Amino acid sequence: MSFDEAVDVVGKVVDGAGVAVIVAGAVLASARCLVQWRRSGQFAGVYRQYRQDLGRAVLLGLELLVAGDIIRTVAVAPTFRGLGAVGLLVLIRTFLSVALIVELEGRWPWQQRSPPTGSTHEPQSRLAGQPTTEQKRREKGTHDEARSIR
Repeated sequence: MSFDEAVDVVGKVVDGAGVAVIVAGAVLASARCLVQWRRSGQFAGVYRQYRQDLGRAVLLGLELLVAGDIIRTVAVAPTFRGLGAVGLLVLIRTFLSVALIVELEGRWPWQQRSPPTGSTHEPQSRLAGQPTTEQKRREKGTHDEARSIR
C-alpha cells in the first residue's frame, strides 16, 4: 500500500467516524429526550436539552469531517483548488460552530461562561493566595462575632 492510498484510507476512516458521531449523537439525544419527556411531562425544558445534545453531536461530527477532508486534501496532493475547498469547508464549519454556540448557550464563544445563579463557583483564573468567596464570608462572620462579643 502506498502512502497516498494509506492517507486516503485514514481520511475516509475519519470521515466515517464523523458521520457515525453525528448519527449516534442524534440517536442518543433523541432517546434521552423521549425518556426525560416521559418522566417530566414538560416538553419545553426537555426540548432545549435535546437541541443542546444534538448540537454538540453535530459540532463534534463536523470537526471529524473537516479533519478527514484536511487529511485527504493537504497530505496527499495539495493544490490551490483543494486547499480552497478545505478552506471553504473550515469557514462554513466555523460559522456553524459559532452559530450553534450562540444559539445553545446564549453567549459568544469567546465570552466567559457565567456561573449558575446562587453558585459559589470561583473562577479558574484566580491568583494564588487570594481568599475565596467562602473564606471571605467566614472571615467576615468571625469579625462580626468578635464585634458582638465586645
